[in-house]
Amino acid sequence: MSPNVITTPVRAMLVLGTRPEAIKLAPVARAMAASPLFDPIVVTTGQHREMLHQMLELLQIEAHTELDVMRDRQELSTLTARLVDGLGEVVRAERPDVVVVQGDTTTALTGALAAFYEHIPVAHVEAGLRTGVADNPFPEELNRRLIGRIARWHFAPTPRAAEHLTGEGVPAAEVFVTGNTVIDNLLWVLGEGGGRNHFESGLRRVLVTLHRRENQGDKMRAMGRTLWRLADRGDVEIVLPLHKSPAVREALLPELTGHPNIRVVEPLGYLDFSATLAGCDLVMTDSGGIQEEAPSLGKPALVLRTTTERPEAVEAGAAKLVGTEPEAILAAAVQLLDDRELYERMATAGNPFGDGHATDRIVAQIAEDFGADADAAAADDALAVPQSNGPGSYSTA
Repeated sequence: MSPNVITTPVRAMLVLGTRPEAIKLAPVARAMAASPLFDPIVVTTGQHREMLHQMLELLQIEAHTELDVMRDRQELSTLTARLVDGLGEVVRAERPDVVVVQGDTTTALTGALAAFYEHIPVAHVEAGLRTGVADNPFPEELNRRLIGRIARWHFAPTPRAAEHLTGEGVPAAEVFVTGNTVIDNLLWVLGEGGGRNHFESGLRRVLVTLHRRENQGDKMRAMGRTLWRLADRGDVEIVLPLHKSPAVREALLPELTGHPNIRVVEPLGYLDFSATLAGCDLVMTDSGGIQEEAPSLGKPALVLRTTTERPEAVEAGAAKLVGTEPEAILAAAVQLLDDRELYERMATAGNPFGDGHATDRIVAQIAEDFGADADAAAADDALAVPQSNGPGSYSTA
């Protein structure tokens, strides 16, 4: 890093709307709030309103502005339009120096668009993930590709993600391999302590999360019936924190209610979820973030999707992409539960997603580049009109 020192804090607007965004932007927001180089502004869109509110205080994030854009079962086009409009108003009112978005949600895409329309540079945390299939996962794959055309800073969690970006024409000087901030936050939470493990028996403990839009409907109902069959082994306890989505609840509740070895619980707070993840034996999920967290705790993960934008975990042997067919899902779970050697190989594969210092790299890079840009502008001004630095300028030590 260069020795540039910022004398006027950078106004950084962090836009988040979902629980995963809060988890992954929390360490960035905390680091910026603790630094004299930044003036962070946290804007929440409420895309996962109830799940988001239950964790903001826990993660030590204070929201500056909260939008109210969610409506029951609204179409993606309606949500997108409402978010661009609402975020555009906030960006115009606050005039940040940079807008920070994370991942691939509709909130992230519209945050980047709103910034672009107001000529504000965008920093993309967790950039470069790709499945290669534009509509799988839907709409996340296209969202992240579009953000990749807008962003000025591309903070890639792995070298593979960085290669995706440069292969698409993003200048290498704008791509930075940082690791994933989800690991930073997980280590922070575990260090804070607390949280309740929601497994209650001495049986084999399987943690399940399901919510993907492309899995909803008949696929998810079939997954629910598969989980019932798995629980029928008699030696398995399944805990499934149920997503707030009405479509998810309509698919899963009729299939899972009533089995003595299946515990369907309301969405867990982050401390409780982390403790439950740490206390499980096996993870079955269609989530993205859990594919990154599970290897840090030595928990094999079965990915209930046909594609993954996180192939590093699969290649490392910490996760297995099993698809969405009931028989394949059941067979993969039974094999892991019964084959101790296979289980140990996956549990000890290690984590390819980071060392817990992604946030340090992200914050330092943004600070360096703002310092360098401001220094260059000040030098140009000095050549044109010799004068001392005025209010709002930057200087180097």
